[in-house]
Amino acid sequence: MVGSVRTLGAILIRGARQLLTLRGPVGARRGGALNELTIIPDGALLIRDGILKEIGPSRRVENLADARGAVEINAAGRVVMPGFVDSHTHLVFPPPGTPAGELEAAARAVCAGTAKRQIVRTRLHLHAMARHGTTTMEAKTGCGPDDRAEIKLLRVLAAFKKELVDVVPTVLLRLSNAAQPDEASMAAAFEWYVRELLPKMRQCNRARFADIAWDADPRLRPGFSRYLQTARSLGLGCKIHAQGERPGEAIAMAAEHLAASVDHLEHAANGDTSLMAESRAIATLLPYPNFRHREKAAPVRALIDSGVPIALASDFHPRHCPNLNMQTVVALGCLEMGLTPAEAISAATINGAHALGCADRAGSLEAGKLADVLVLNTPDYREIAQHFGMNLVHLSLKRGECIYKEGDVAPRTVEELWPA
Repeated sequence: MVGSVRTLGAILIRGARQLLTLRGPVGARRGGALNELTIIPDGALLIRDGILKEIGPSRRVENLADARGAVEINAAGRVVMPGFVDSHTHLVFPPPGTPAGELEAAARAVCAGTAKRQIVRTRLHLHAMARHGTTTMEAKTGCGPDDRAEIKLLRVLAAFKKELVDVVPTVLLRLSNAAQPDEASMAAAFEWYVRELLPKMRQCNRARFADIAWDADPRLRPGFSRYLQTARSLGLGCKIHAQGERPGEAIAMAAEHLAASVDHLEHAANGDTSLMAESRAIATLLPYPNFRHREKAAPVRALIDSGVPIALASDFHPRHCPNLNMQTVVALGCLEMGLTPAEAISAATINGAHALGCADRAGSLEAGKLADVLVLNTPDYREIAQHFGMNLVHLSLKRGECIYKEGDVAPRTVEELWPA
């Protein structure tokens, strides 16, 4: 079941076997701090009006005056933790059915389809994310210099401002995938992005970040820099896709423009990890596509040892990267990248929130933050890494509202399934 069940007044979640608060330093978690989940045994949460009010041992929280008359949720024998923050997805582009790598064909497909159909299809994916514990996620565009397609996708994403899952829209600058792009066309594309699209999207409040699909072609660097500089002047955050070889130049540009994250980094070398540490950007790593395509993974241990904060994300796309389960991402972070379960959970919650600029309200269970809470069908958080592909979510709360509760397996009559 996915749907919002509004509860007025206070909610008390009590008796958690392990309450993972992720309470810790103000900034993103680095080094050994990634292993600090700040666990409260037999823990409890008190929620009022969608905000976390009290977090602590059950005996203390359930005896507070504010807990009297609260709706109680018994979490005995279960893990309670923050909702997952998926900080890198391609939720709406390219559309299903388009060949991989054909940017122009994908943009034409966006223009040919109806916004209503795109919204319906996207909502199905968002609801599936909610069932698997994601409460905040990012969604990129990336149609290339096709103004109709790019603006249409941003309008589709704007339709989800009040959705069950918080959606953070990102404008992804992706140029033509022609082998030798024409310089005049490249200049025109950059001009459209910086003079038309970015100002319009900021004015309408339809984007939070500006991203770049990095290309090592030196002719593109001035345009990339201008794009990021314009985004910053408009109050947008910056990100860089750095999935190609020799990502050092992309990391240097990220440092210059105070990027929130540099994503992929599969080809990062030892020198690049030092550059990342100096940049202060978060390294957003994507274990599922590396696993699926048996590609080289980012040097995660070298990044952590260099003091780089890491986040884990799904890279979800319904056709090309069809995994939206952040529990699977955590498991792959452990199985394929050598992370500890605590490191992977930190990377998939609080550091993902820092990568999206929303750590002041999401990613950990602390007083004053949104009540984005998961109750899991496991007594120990380390089992998330062992239950590969399973859904352990018993209950999901978003802003204190129950948006998902697992249902019984039971026979259904035809009338129940297809009412007249």
